[in-house]
Amino acid sequence: MTKFPERVFSGMQPTHSLHLGNYLGAMINWVKMQETHDCIYCVVDMHALTVWQEPEELVSNSRELAAAYIACGVDPERSVIFNQSAVSAHAELAWVFNCVARMGWLSRMTQFKEKAGKDRENASVGLFAYPTLMAADILAYRATHVPVGEDQKQHLELARDIAQKFNNDYSASIAAHGHGEAYFPLPEPFITGPATRVMSLRDGTKKMSKSEASDLSRINMTDDADAIAQKFRKARTDPEPLPSEVEGLKERAEADNLVGIFAALRDTTKADVLAEYGGRGFAEFKPVLAELAVERLSPIAAEMRRLLADPAEIDAVLARGADRAREIAGPIIDEVKDIVGFLRPGH
Repeated sequence: MTKFPERVFSGMQPTHSLHLGNYLGAMINWVKMQETHDCIYCVVDMHALTVWQEPEELVSNSRELAAAYIACGVDPERSVIFNQSAVSAHAELAWVFNCVARMGWLSRMTQFKEKAGKDRENASVGLFAYPTLMAADILAYRATHVPVGEDQKQHLELARDIAQKFNNDYSASIAAHGHGEAYFPLPEPFITGPATRVMSLRDGTKKMSKSEASDLSRINMTDDADAIAQKFRKARTDPEPLPSEVEGLKERAEADNLVGIFAALRDTTKADVLAEYGGRGFAEFKPVLAELAVERLSPIAAEMRRLLADPAEIDAVLARGADRAREIAGPIIDEVKDIVGFLRPGH
């Protein structure tokens, strides 16, 4: 079996501001992974185009997301931070993968069905082919591990299918070019932590989302202390006190969500939180949760404001990151071109 060096790739779309779900579900793990892995973290602005974006907003949102990465603790010296559209390998490999993937595979993607709704004929081709671009994002660097939320797990499984089919379809050419039995790894998901799926503060059955109409449904990373306190105070709960055991959170979606958020912010477990707060009411628990959230998020918001006051600094970080990304992806896309039979004059 071909052994690939471990490398992490992940990214977020620059659409609106980062919220607590993004931070707890992804960013905390991204920061930790820098200690143990080579990491590439991307602002996936090409994915953002699958639905209409105002050009000026896309520029500012891309900078804001890059600032959030850095403020949350992603180190641009240690990890590669860049915007997707700055590295052409993503688009080039996505086309090859469009020709490897099958319509039936993409038709089964639940996220496309949800986002396209009943009017699928009017959905963009980009929205339909989103998973092949995601596969290209990962495999342009031959990444082996991808920290993802539960909602992206199906897309990662498709990326594995595409990698496997490419390896099978071109096995003879891959061997002829000296790459053994497989050119691409089959990337593995990282899904960890007590709050991998943070839910809406207004409805514990729905994921916390930037697109939900009510701003009270989410904690934005740029919210001040008063806004955070107000949102937790107004968060939907049930009348029962907190249970003493995790088992007692079943069928109590809102309680489960708030306990999970507390556990993730304190870097502990739901069981430990309930051991301390079991039997207490939400009137007592919510202010403590709000205080903890302010303590964790205020320094991040302050650093984001500092970075956004100097857009040139953010642009310089992204430019350096794009150069580093091209150094990794360039030789890989050249080898893919050789493997599939594209003529590269002079090579």
